[in-house]
Amino acid sequence: MPRFSVIVPAYQVQAYLHECLESVLSQSCPDLELIVVDDCSPDACGAIIDEFAARDTRVRPVHLPENVGLGRARNAGVAHASGDYLLFLDSDDTLTPDALRSIADRLKETGEPDVLVFDYARTYWTGEAIRNQAALQLTEQGPAPFRLEDRPGLLRLLMVAWNKAYRREFVEREGFAFPPGVYEDTPWTYPVLMTAESIATLDRVCVHYRQRRQGSILRTTSERHFDVFEQYERVFAFLDERPGLAHWRPVLFRRMVHHLAIVYSRRDRLPRGSRADFLRRARGHYRRYRTPGVPVPLRCRIHHVLIRFGLHRTYRTLQLASALHRAAARTTGTLLRGLRSATLRTHYRVQRCLPLRADRAVFAAYDGRGHGCNPGALEAAFRELAPHIRTAWIARREHHHTIPPGPRRLVPGTAAYWTALARSRYLVSNTGFDDRLAKRRGQVLIQTGHGTPLGHLGLDLQERPAAARGRDFTRLLKDVDRWDYVLSANRHTTLTNERVHPGRYTTLEYGYPRNDVFRTATPADVARLRASLGIPRGSVAILYAPTHRDYRRSQRHPLDLQRIVRRLGPRFIVLARAHHAYDAPLTSTCGRVVDVSGHPSVESLCLASDALVTDYSSLMFDYANLDRPIVVHADDWEAYDAARGTYFDLRDFPPGAVARGEDELIDIFATGHWRGSRSAQLRAAFRERFCTWDDGRAAERVVRRVVLGESELPPVVPLGERRPVPSAAAALTREPLTTVPLPAGPRAVSDSL
Repeated sequence: MPRFSVIVPAYQVQAYLHECLESVLSQSCPDLELIVVDDCSPDACGAIIDEFAARDTRVRPVHLPENVGLGRARNAGVAHASGDYLLFLDSDDTLTPDALRSIADRLKETGEPDVLVFDYARTYWTGEAIRNQAALQLTEQGPAPFRLEDRPGLLRLLMVAWNKAYRREFVEREGFAFPPGVYEDTPWTYPVLMTAESIATLDRVCVHYRQRRQGSILRTTSERHFDVFEQYERVFAFLDERPGLAHWRPVLFRRMVHHLAIVYSRRDRLPRGSRADFLRRARGHYRRYRTPGVPVPLRCRIHHVLIRFGLHRTYRTLQLASALHRAAARTTGTLLRGLRSATLRTHYRVQRCLPLRADRAVFAAYDGRGHGCNPGALEAAFRELAPHIRTAWIARREHHHTIPPGPRRLVPGTAAYWTALARSRYLVSNTGFDDRLAKRRGQVLIQTGHGTPLGHLGLDLQERPAAARGRDFTRLLKDVDRWDYVLSANRHTTLTNERVHPGRYTTLEYGYPRNDVFRTATPADVARLRASLGIPRGSVAILYAPTHRDYRRSQRHPLDLQRIVRRLGPRFIVLARAHHAYDAPLTSTCGRVVDVSGHPSVESLCLASDALVTDYSSLMFDYANLDRPIVVHADDWEAYDAARGTYFDLRDFPPGAVARGEDELIDIFATGHWRGSRSAQLRAAFRERFCTWDDGRAAERVVRRVVLGESELPPVVPLGERRPVPSAAAALTREPLTTVPLPAGPRAVSDSL
């Protein structure tokens, strides 16, 4: 008896079926049977199913003699199932990597519940993946398993069959089956959730729900959408048969009204001329199943009024008025934006004619994302060492909370913003300023950069179209011509920059100001940062910070972080930080995996952590200054190198142990190699090459040279004489780590150590 029976009905999906079936068969939990039901599909689905069955004995093909529809095809799959739990997967969707392993673990943790509800993400042809907006309902906090009465918010989730795992004995005992017609999930999901004696949740995306441009049933204009009425008739008939569930009637009534209003209002569902008839039938359902005395939330009242009174003409009139209002608003907005833009251009030209202010400096980082990085450290040094200079920081409003007291806050595109750019003597950024900036005589522009380069940049990207993505290299060189000073952390960065960004600027190889805090922080500072992040005393905090991929449109998730912390044991916690280019979390915070993508200071995260796990992020060069363990997860080095290009093979000169997969990564931590003598040797060589200038006084050198005009600068403290900042892991070197035993056998990690 397999653990899971995954049931996939297939009809006219030959373009997507391979990917769907592969996503199931490649799961790290192999204890499954894959029941694929060919619903008499006229395309190649049947042949594809047979091909998979011939090469994998876990595939059980079922060929139906006639087309019966999605619901009955699922029933046919259930009839052949023998697993402990049933999962349904639409044939154009996919399971995420390690989804079944996570489901199996959660089922075991929660005592084998009747139903386990997990999460999904909508995936688009652009590569974008957007997680379910109601994911908060899937929190694993609180007692589990539970009944629906304890967590009624689960009914706010999308009522589909494929975001749940069902205990097969429970389904057979209750006699649940899918009805014919469209919206067949409705009379299945509601009864299942209301009847289940035990329910649990899994706060993890396990299914990628493909949003097809064409071909989806729900996006097909058809009379079949009238099936929704019969489906709700079945739901309420189920309630009538079980008086003990009568208290759910008001909730289901409100959900029905909401559902009917959505079907009615979507233009791509009902055929022309059928909307009035649909609304008449909806009004009949409203009167038939209405529960008097039940309050209707304010946000839902318009739907109830529409359905209750059948206001088809009123709705059409309001719809037309709304469309006219939107068109007028767009036209007015376009005119106002044009007028505002012209006014600001004139304002900027006028300000450029006024004298420069020698006591003003403007800073920006990552195109307005907030205070931080090298410009942030320099801004603080300006205020400390050159207090006569008044500083201002450019950031979008949603990032103003990251700006400390002191600098003036500027919003990009405002009059104050253009005034500052026109009249400030010092302009400091780690990326670039507005392309419309015309640098004036006497202005000093400091380009700080934001990391030691591993991947190609600048003119080297001319031969890398995937990484360049249509970059205008003429504009790049125009920007370079505005630079007066460029900061560098090491000789490698200096030589690379001067070749790929050729210009007349002066390189200041003084170290990176953002790394100064690694030398000045105290153990008390580290303890305070760890407490603010909720890191338990005695825990090993791993900072996981992958870089972005130029050849991918969406964020990559190569590691199952929940599985990693489970395997390593209770003393480990993972701080997951997404690359700033994605503007989205890397994962969801759950248990000992904490997403810190929104934290304003990556330097603080480095100080709070005990080890860094990254792939090819430049953060490794900065983190090496802490002299704490670094583990490189290089599972796609060839693809990254082919798309981006690299200046050296990181696998040949790593800052620590190298893992080529998730299991190797777990092995490195479980066996202690992450902080072993070989890793320390690799880190020492790496620091000798890239960290010679980062002694805690880089920002001071820049301010004294550029602003104060001093030629005698603070000498560099040699690596061997620098005081290390102790981490919580220092105490662990005297204690054995408690980890989950790993399978016996040779460890593949030995090659990389």
